[in-house]
Amino acid sequence: MDPATRVHEGFLRRVAEGDLPVPKGRAADAGLAAADLLALFRAQVTSRQLDRMARVLQSKGQGFYTIGSSGHEGNAAIAHALRVSDPAFLHYRDAAFQIARAGQVPGQTPLWDMLLSFTASSDDPTSGGRHKVLGSKTLNIPPQTSTIASHLPKAMGAAFAIGMSRRMPPEQAEWPADSVVMASFGDASLNHSTAQGALNAAGWTAYRGTPLPLLFVCEDNGIGISVKTPEGWVADSLKSRAGLEYFACDGLDIVDTFRAAKKAADRVRRRRRPAVLHMGCVRLYGHAGADVEAGYRPRDEIAQAEANDPLIHTAARLIAEGVADAQGVLDIYTGIWAETEALAEKAASRPKLADAGQVMAALLPPKRDLPRLNGPDPQARAAMFGAADLRALDEPQPMNKLLNLGLADLMLETPGLVMAGEDIGKKGGVYGITKGLQARFGPGRVIDSLLDEQSILGLSIGMAQQGYIPMPEIQFLAYLHNAEDQLRGEAATLPFFSNGQYANPMVVRIAGLGYQRGFGGHFHNDNSLAVLRDIPGLVIGCPSTGADAVAMHRAALRMAREEGRVVVMVEPIALYPMRDLLEEGDGGWLTRYPDPGAGIAPGDLGVHGDGTDLAIVTYGNGHYLSRQAQARLADRGIAARVIDLRWLAPLDPGAVMAAVQGCDRVLIVDECRRTGSQSEALMTLMAEHGRPDARRIAAEDCFIATGPAYAATLPSAEGIVAAAREICA
Repeated sequence: MDPATRVHEGFLRRVAEGDLPVPKGRAADAGLAAADLLALFRAQVTSRQLDRMARVLQSKGQGFYTIGSSGHEGNAAIAHALRVSDPAFLHYRDAAFQIARAGQVPGQTPLWDMLLSFTASSDDPTSGGRHKVLGSKTLNIPPQTSTIASHLPKAMGAAFAIGMSRRMPPEQAEWPADSVVMASFGDASLNHSTAQGALNAAGWTAYRGTPLPLLFVCEDNGIGISVKTPEGWVADSLKSRAGLEYFACDGLDIVDTFRAAKKAADRVRRRRRPAVLHMGCVRLYGHAGADVEAGYRPRDEIAQAEANDPLIHTAARLIAEGVADAQGVLDIYTGIWAETEALAEKAASRPKLADAGQVMAALLPPKRDLPRLNGPDPQARAAMFGAADLRALDEPQPMNKLLNLGLADLMLETPGLVMAGEDIGKKGGVYGITKGLQARFGPGRVIDSLLDEQSILGLSIGMAQQGYIPMPEIQFLAYLHNAEDQLRGEAATLPFFSNGQYANPMVVRIAGLGYQRGFGGHFHNDNSLAVLRDIPGLVIGCPSTGADAVAMHRAALRMAREEGRVVVMVEPIALYPMRDLLEEGDGGWLTRYPDPGAGIAPGDLGVHGDGTDLAIVTYGNGHYLSRQAQARLADRGIAARVIDLRWLAPLDPGAVMAAVQGCDRVLIVDECRRTGSQSEALMTLMAEHGRPDARRIAAEDCFIATGPAYAATLPSAEGIVAAAREICA
């Protein structure tokens, strides 16, 4: 007999025979009335019947998801202990939580909505048929697809933002300033570095006295797929967390769970400090539909878990407290199954996504209804900069100085803009780009973070969902790899899996690429953008001059604020201090501060020169080297134009091809590694648009060395000249 049928028949038999456990305490003592008990039981049963139906639908080829919530239905009581306005970042076994919360809001149809999700119908109100996810905009449940707790860092960020919104309200707050953020995860996920990082970041933040109204919920069923959780491990691990208050409950008992959850939530709401609720529960039906639990778990253990079915415990309480008799309990159970069967048949016939256009329609969030900003106030700006910086605005400067001035302007113009990163405050960043900004705008807007990139990005995602515009800094491009899933699996996917209902507007600043002389090797010189280039919906900018950097950051902020976009600005470290171009002292790479309001949007290429012998298509440090080569080529009779892409994603094919039009030859110069570089896409673009003669120069497929060989594997001006002369011969 399959486990779903076995558990189902066991419930019917035990309720009918009165073979029920004896409940502890009374519901009224915990503040639960008879109507509350009935509502919670109905939510639990609805979740259970959905799990059963998911397997039926899959057997018919009509359903596509069978990781269920059976055994975890006690989390319905946690929903009852919280407010509907409290954002909930849910574990994938928390269907009962969402159903219980839906019962607190008139007009909700959770059974129908979840069946639409199971059958991948485009009518699904959460994801529009793109994925089976828990989530609801109305219920303040942002959808998650995480199985390894990657939603915990952004839950921490949301709690931070809610705590901050009391003293600095965002333009459009998503949640009230007295909200508590709830984030649930499993006992196996507790061991993942993402969960450990989020718990640590929450404790670290609380330890510093910063408000953080966050309630973690660890749902401990004692096993992760097939690997047992050591007895006592979860409790001992969570109890030892500095800065986190520990609570525990028996998830089989909705009264005990409600009592503990209410106490924990009230404590977090009042003290504005994080806590963790450890909920013991069981796992029924195995990990998922295809999982043969008997292949790795002793039968007596499986039987023991099934004997502790939380629905049996709740039924026992309803009967013991006179809320319903045995037949009434069975009527509820069978009645919800009949309703589930009828609705499942209808849901299976509802429309599905039919083509790529429909699937991609939610890749980008809808534009936000916000007033256009008109630049910083002139008087406030004059007071902020002072005489020295005002003079600098009128004189040619290197990129690091102009970026510093440009970021100050953006902070002044945009009250909801918040920066966060390692060493960006008092120190002003490794390269001084944020120097003086914390003194000007305060530590609440220029946040010195702990040393943890995933927490920096998670903080930013959560802040974005509360209505701020975060501008996190990743100290070096190589450090992004510690946290890339926060962009790939969380920030970029949220519009897609919420059908455009949620977004993560932010501008991520990353110091990167190569050509630093003798500094840091590949940890501080990382010439690969592959980790970013294949993330759908992500905007990637790479300025090469100071004026472009300022104008592009302005455009990036507009895209984030007005369009809800996730934008990554990769700033070439080697060009931060660059002053000269062709010879020492010529000041050829200095630029003037662009007029306030001037921006450079995607598709606006930088074209330098009007030569027709050769078009050099490049970006970043490649732009600098190509301009040097351009001058040397002119001395040899080759008239070249240099095309700076500026924006690497989205790439505008029409603009690129228009820029090379009329040139006899095309040379692509890419400082990133030959494999996985932008040049691969550009070569394909040229071939597809009638320029198969294009050639490329790229870095070797190698890491970067420290010392005199810092540029040995990278393109050089000399190499560009040699390649140009060869193809123009």
